[in-house]
Amino acid sequence: MKNGNKALRFIILLGLVSLFSDMTYEAARSINGPFLEVLGANAFTVGLVAGLGELLGYGLRLLSGWIADRTRKYWLIVFTGYALNLFSVPLLALAGYWQIAVVFILLERIGKAVRSPSRDALLSFATQQTGRGWGYGLHEAMDQIGATLGPLLVSSALFLRQGQYSFAYALLVIPAVIAMSILAFSRYLYPAPEKLEVKKLTLETGSLRSRYWIYLAAVVLIAAGYADFPLIAFHFKAKNMMADSYIPLMYALAMVTDALSALAFGRWFDRRGIRVLVPAVILSLFFAPLVFLGDVRFAVAGMILWGIGMGVQESVMKAQIAVMIPPERRGAAFGTFHAAYGLFWFGGSTLMGYLYNVSLAGLVSFSVIAQLLSVIFVFLLVRKDRI
Repeated sequence: MKNGNKALRFIILLGLVSLFSDMTYEAARSINGPFLEVLGANAFTVGLVAGLGELLGYGLRLLSGWIADRTRKYWLIVFTGYALNLFSVPLLALAGYWQIAVVFILLERIGKAVRSPSRDALLSFATQQTGRGWGYGLHEAMDQIGATLGPLLVSSALFLRQGQYSFAYALLVIPAVIAMSILAFSRYLYPAPEKLEVKKLTLETGSLRSRYWIYLAAVVLIAAGYADFPLIAFHFKAKNMMADSYIPLMYALAMVTDALSALAFGRWFDRRGIRVLVPAVILSLFFAPLVFLGDVRFAVAGMILWGIGMGVQESVMKAQIAVMIPPERRGAAFGTFHAAYGLFWFGGSTLMGYLYNVSLAGLVSFSVIAQLLSVIFVFLLVRKDRI
């Protein structure tokens, strides 16, 4: 029980780091699309930047995860990544051209790529004591509290300063500094978090490897069909569906849903396993027609479904990696998982950015079909687990 309490405290501390981190960069992401539009970028550019950002933000995790497993310097890698991830955001206040803004947006994503596999590995050491799904779900819920507060902060800033984006970005230096301070405190209290996990004898088999790749196939199809918020925000702006100050509120709504979804599906995962991904995907795939083909009322419902899907992706999907992969291989496993996810998110986001200018119906069809195909691989994984 004592070790369980220590594990829970560690998850909460990293959850607080994520809360203030998300308050920083998710606030920026909620306005990056409209900001680029104001600076003169078009829809294809916004979609390309969003996709490239995810490609870098996920693709580079393959390298950072491999380095983490080889060096075991989890904390050093986490600190380096968070510093780049967080302090690139306030620098957007200085961007007077969309090309400069793109540089800072991409640097923020690179920072997240550096720290994420090591951070997820650190979390995995603690979630054995709390339940994999619940541990990652709790962390994601705290994460999304910040992702909700951040957009509310910049929405208020835009309202008070009448659309002055530079002021909104500059405010975000405050939660960035708080996040880094809590991270330093966490490192002081838990210099060796891998000791929280009780070691178990694991054998790597062909079955384990095949299960991992089947699972990865499902993951990348979901990633390909999931529209990034900058493109959704661009749509709201381009179609004059709402005032600029309301666009971050749509993101905040999705993040609240994300938090609740992560807790609910995380707990369900601990009881039922990966099969819970099926109803989650089927439910969330309806976000695309509601957001891109409907009016404001349908868009609100669509953002709720979008948030449900994001919550599952950040809890259940990570928990499944911790369940399948032994501790000494998780850095690389999380890195490969994120790299594949990012590659297909990049391809999907780029294609949807192109389709936006050609056919909204085509964009929606691609999104729905890709996510439906992922369900086939989840069923294959469930069947393989039964054998």
